[in-house]
Amino acid sequence: MADTSFATEATDRQFVVALARGLDILRAFTPADPILGNQEIAARTGLPKPTVSRLTHTLTKLGYLTHLDRLGKYQLGAPVLSLGFAALNGMSVRQVARPHMQALADHAGASVSLGSRDRLSMVYVEHCRSNATVALQLDLGSRIPLGTTAMGRALLAGMLPHERAFLLDQLRDDNPADFPRIQAGVEQALEDFDRRGFTLSLGDWERDVHAVGVPLVPPDGSGILAFNCGGPSFLFSRDRLVNDLGPRLAALARTVTTASRGR
Repeated sequence: MADTSFATEATDRQFVVALARGLDILRAFTPADPILGNQEIAARTGLPKPTVSRLTHTLTKLGYLTHLDRLGKYQLGAPVLSLGFAALNGMSVRQVARPHMQALADHAGASVSLGSRDRLSMVYVEHCRSNATVALQLDLGSRIPLGTTAMGRALLAGMLPHERAFLLDQLRDDNPADFPRIQAGVEQALEDFDRRGFTLSLGDWERDVHAVGVPLVPPDGSGILAFNCGGPSFLFSRDRLVNDLGPRLAALARTVTTASRGR
């Protein structure tokens, strides 16, 4: 279901509800679910099915959705792809970071990713992997949770306290039953970041996945990003993350920050 806690239509007279709902529908499509019907979209967004039907019709007329007649469902259209590429091309930090990310991925036999926040998720905007036979099945555009992953925790660690508090409130509202566990993990990550310069997730997101994370604040003042590095827990022990990959990832973030200032 969509995270309606971010909606401001009740207090902001400039807020266009129809536009927000249309964007929620586009956001419902993911790499794991690229084809959806109106009923599935309604379930993911929390919007009434008649509203979804009108919006998918409009988005199809505009080209942002393509209707698959054989399936009676929709997939994202080329204009959405163009918007995505335009956004990625605007992130010059990706070009600076990529060779350093690939070098670390090759050293670690792992995946190294750069992500940006989308509400209560992190979205991969750059991704490098080694030639190792065992790797996580994630790629550019993949979404992972904010509160339980090393990348998401790194982003929270890099934020100003009031910004972090706002997102923690949203995490509490989104999942009150699981929030005590999420909060404990975030608090531990903040301690780890203060002490070591990176965050950890040791089976907190997926039981068999271990990773480290480091925030990146681009010098151009654009939104905070975060790196992660990790993989299957049987290859990436806590000791290896703490004593090797974590320090290397923190050094990578410093290198990228310094190099980005010259662009």
